[in-house]
Amino acid sequence: MTTHTVDTTQELAAFLRARRERLDPRELGLPSRRQARRTPGLRREEVAELAGVSVDYVVRLEQGRGLRPSADVVDALARALRLPPVERAYLFNLAQQRPRNADKPATTAAPPLAHLVTDLSPLPAMLMNHRYDILAWNHEMTRLLLDFDTLPPSQRNAMWLCLRHPEIREFYVDRERVVREGIAHLRAAWATHPEDQTLTDLISEFVTHDEEFARLWAEREIQVNGRGHKVMRHPDVGVIAVDFEVLIPLQDPDQRLVIFRPADDKSQSALDRLCAR
Repeated sequence: MTTHTVDTTQELAAFLRARRERLDPRELGLPSRRQARRTPGLRREEVAELAGVSVDYVVRLEQGRGLRPSADVVDALARALRLPPVERAYLFNLAQQRPRNADKPATTAAPPLAHLVTDLSPLPAMLMNHRYDILAWNHEMTRLLLDFDTLPPSQRNAMWLCLRHPEIREFYVDRERVVREGIAHLRAAWATHPEDQTLTDLISEFVTHDEEFARLWAEREIQVNGRGHKVMRHPDVGVIAVDFEVLIPLQDPDQRLVIFRPADDKSQSALDRLCAR
């Protein structure tokens, strides 16, 4: 069979039908009907009831009659059809809608990712969420930056450390660029996660109490760095230059794996001495 350019309206209709027909009514606790089912899966009336929409609306969607459901309707259909995350995202893409991030942001590291952070030694590595909360780290990262175990959880945030921690404030050679890029990332995360009240409160605190943050926040720069370069002024071994890479796991897209690599031989030697102590 030849696959042509995607007709999103027809694919949306076919996808809804296919996912409706694969569901077992008994697994959803729906009452049995005396009349035998002519087709497998749920009836359109049952999907409509579960999603809180009219039967006629479901019929028109499944017939590909040019409807563009709202984000709320797409979300309701995804829940009614018990779609897993990847299929939910596919449904939103077909409907040309953007999902609301209903799930709470990660506040703990997914165990496989926490193990990966440890396995990445001797490269310094850590795991963060979109707020810059630091969720996991390895030994090399504690030697390079600081021992995060000594901090209360509320202070294990890369932006908070850069703005407020007395040692980290003076740690970066090009501090304003690092802060500026971090703020540009937070603004992008803030727009992507408008429901995240904790992030909103954190930004409000910085704007109110930190003049540098307030000044740079007002510039409304947007930037999401997947890789970059930082030069650090370590109190024990001197200057260390690192290249960093940020990776987003498919299974846990709210978590970000950050890996540092020494940018030159001198920095590699300094990091080796630091971690050998």
